[in-house]
Amino acid sequence: MVDADQTFVIVGGGLAGAKAAETLRAEGFTGRVILICDERDHPYERPPLSKGYLLGKEERDSVFVHEPAWYARNDVELHLGQTVDAIDRTAKTVRFGDDGTLVHYDKLLLVTGSEPRRLDIPGTDLAGVHHLRRLAHAERLKHVLTALGRDNGHLVIAGAGWIGLEVAAAAREYGAEVTVVEHGPTPLHSVLGPELGQLFAELHREHGVRFHFGARLTEITGQDGMVLAARTDDGEEHPAHDVLAAIGAAPRTGLAEAAGLTMVDRAQGGGIAVDEQLRTSDPDIYAAGDVAAFHHALFDTRLRVEHWANALNGGPAAARAMLGRELTYDRVPYFFSDQYDVGLEYSGWAPPGTYDQVVIRGDAGKREFIAFWVKEGRVLAGMNVNVWDVTDPIQQLIRSRTQVDSEALADPHVPLDSLVP
Repeated sequence: MVDADQTFVIVGGGLAGAKAAETLRAEGFTGRVILICDERDHPYERPPLSKGYLLGKEERDSVFVHEPAWYARNDVELHLGQTVDAIDRTAKTVRFGDDGTLVHYDKLLLVTGSEPRRLDIPGTDLAGVHHLRRLAHAERLKHVLTALGRDNGHLVIAGAGWIGLEVAAAAREYGAEVTVVEHGPTPLHSVLGPELGQLFAELHREHGVRFHFGARLTEITGQDGMVLAARTDDGEEHPAHDVLAAIGAAPRTGLAEAAGLTMVDRAQGGGIAVDEQLRTSDPDIYAAGDVAAFHHALFDTRLRVEHWANALNGGPAAARAMLGRELTYDRVPYFFSDQYDVGLEYSGWAPPGTYDQVVIRGDAGKREFIAFWVKEGRVLAGMNVNVWDVTDPIQQLIRSRTQVDSEALADPHVPLDSLVP
């Protein structure tokens, strides 16, 4: 039972943590809510950091989940710039890292997020080497792109995932020269496979981006602390004034590991193992967002999803579970991206090797289409590119697990709704 004398502690001040706190109050919880954030900024959303805010099209204040006064008004105890360095599961306390203060919890939610993977090569200590994960990173990178565009400077990006491509698009809009080094055969290969990855390579090449596939950075050279060039393992050297490491993110699970919670092996994606209610191996500790690895019945595998929608929906789901609500967290994974004049939404899960066919509905050449990843006639994932208001039927197709005729799926004259049983 939940009562007004209980204390719920949330460790992690991103979107998932802020939405969890909001949900606790909206669902009528009257006990203490403590939200601990290791950044000094109020909780904010991350997509604008590589999209609108980076491009200067959105104001800084627009990224925040709530206005600053919301926390006090809703009696949420917000601790900014504070870290938690230990959990005592027996005493049910968390310990602040700066002064050792102990805080008791009745329920604990871990939404510690991810951190960018680092390049383990010489030269990463140079001033022109960047990552993009936090608001401060985006602020710095915006100044860098402005200067590169003004001076016809060169940006080398390690990694052709979503962050790498979105920053490449932003850099070209600023006027910078851009080279992307990617060890895979196409951009986004591990997410979209070769069929759609090639489409994004063509999009960026049309806008002046140079790709170097099948290679990795081995050294960043410089002089007087500044970047001069980036070298790859095949002997190539690319001129560079700045380098962005966009080689993925790792879940921040150190706190959970030290507390003895059950983890998922890194070879299987890593993360904190949680059940369908986002509960960890400790019944009073929950996890959501980037760090939570949950078994998804629809795809019959354990997933750890790093996208915005998982934080948006996972935080509230964990909050309701902490309040004793019965639920099954099985949202269809969803993300979106904007690059140049291309906007897209992706629903589902279909990495290479899980599907046997890609069906295109519409005109891929004009970049107005929907792609479906299909296995044995069943839709595993769908991506709409410059086609809108189709996410619901795409997700319904995925959830239905119904075998669909590929010709009907490809025919834009057949309403998607009609294919859903």
